[in-house]
Amino acid sequence: MDVALQIVLVLVGLALAIGASDVAVGYTRAIAAAVNAPAFLVGVVLVSVGTDLPEIANSVAAHVQDEADVNVGDSVGSTLTQYTFVLGLFPIVVAMIAVSRRQVGLVTALTAGGLGLTAIVTADGYLGRIDGLLLVGSWLLAIVIVARLVGGGEVDDPPEVRVSGIPRQVAVLFVALGVVGLGATVAVRALVELAEKVGVPEFILAFFGASMGTSAPEIAVDLTALSRGSPGIALGDALGSSLVDATLSIGVGPIVAPAAVTARLAVVASLYALAAVVFVGSLLAWRRRHDWWSAAGCLAAYLLAYVVVISAE
Repeated sequence: MDVALQIVLVLVGLALAIGASDVAVGYTRAIAAAVNAPAFLVGVVLVSVGTDLPEIANSVAAHVQDEADVNVGDSVGSTLTQYTFVLGLFPIVVAMIAVSRRQVGLVTALTAGGLGLTAIVTADGYLGRIDGLLLVGSWLLAIVIVARLVGGGEVDDPPEVRVSGIPRQVAVLFVALGVVGLGATVAVRALVELAEKVGVPEFILAFFGASMGTSAPEIAVDLTALSRGSPGIALGDALGSSLVDATLSIGVGPIVAPAAVTARLAVVASLYALAAVVFVGSLLAWRRRHDWWSAAGCLAAYLLAYVVVISAE
């Protein structure tokens, strides 16, 4: 009966996330059009924070409970998942998406830098407040760089939404993203309960299981954006969420409560995620498009992580 309940919770949580994502995408496009901002930039700077609320909340909760492995495993795993698995799903909705070398190359470099910093600060087996501040500060710096250097992308035509005025639209957007996060959190907790029954190690469980669940908002929002004709928001959110996970998400937890982390697993996972991010980003920038061929490369990089990270356990 307990297993059946967890399966029901997974399905209900995902349904809630998918429904709210439709609202979130509509208001994101409206805001982007109102401020004449490229859809990609809005996805990187604004939507990514909203869809990463589950990882950010998990980071704080994990450190309060002295479980930094859950924070690092989930956040680094989410970075990998979004750059590989989530992007690998895009051609299911849109067969080919045009890619800007400047946009993808810049966010890829910043995300790789965040993962490199994560590998450095976790190498001693402890995440302290200074480490957290460095990671959060690196995200703030990255956002300033992206906002200054990324431009010239597609601007959506204003979609019809019920609420007018940018401040109110932003409020509705974050409420919708909060509901997406709530649904995803319900789903991921149910998945964790199911996985724990088979005795999976905590870091491995967080890296593969929890990260897939906390990436559910990105999957829901990004695939909805693609189906609504806004590939810029979808691509910006997928890449921007990875940047958030590699920096802000990991850093928030230790600022609240420092904790020990399994250094070997954290470093190996961070370095593999870094290599995968560079591989995927370079592939997209080189080809200037995302289609089934690049999707195959994304999914291959995701599957290889199982071999690399589990071997390090």
